[in-house]
Amino acid sequence: QVQLVESGGGLVQAGGSLRLSCAASGRTFSAYTAAWFRQSPGKEREFVAAMFWTGGRTAYGDSVKGRFTISVDNAKNTVYLQMNNLKPEDTGVYYCAAGREPWTMSISPEAYYWGKGTLVTVSS
Repeated sequence: QVQLVESGGGLVQAGGSLRLSCAASGRTFSAYTAAWFRQSPGKEREFVAAMFWTGGRTAYGDSVKGRFTISVDNAKNTVYLQMNNLKPEDTGVYYCAAGREPWTMSISPEAYYWGKGTLVTVSS
């Protein structure tokens, strides 16, 4: 059973930075995608970033390109999301996700297993 536990959320001023972490367990992850999504009140879950656990190819949502960076530490089975130059519109619950199918990178929420999320609030 895949388990994903996020941490690192909090309150930050606009222009600041946060790093989210996600500890993963329950299976071998090397052939799968690690991803982050977010959801703001009244909005649908939005794709933020993804990469394969083995490294290499990455993908980002248009609203975070150039500001957010996804990375993995395979030795620790941990995924990170470094968020810089945060804006109030980045506020939301951030979810860590692990792909259901190997070697498949998708922006569709249905393609993933989910953590419970961590709240990020960016004040103006």
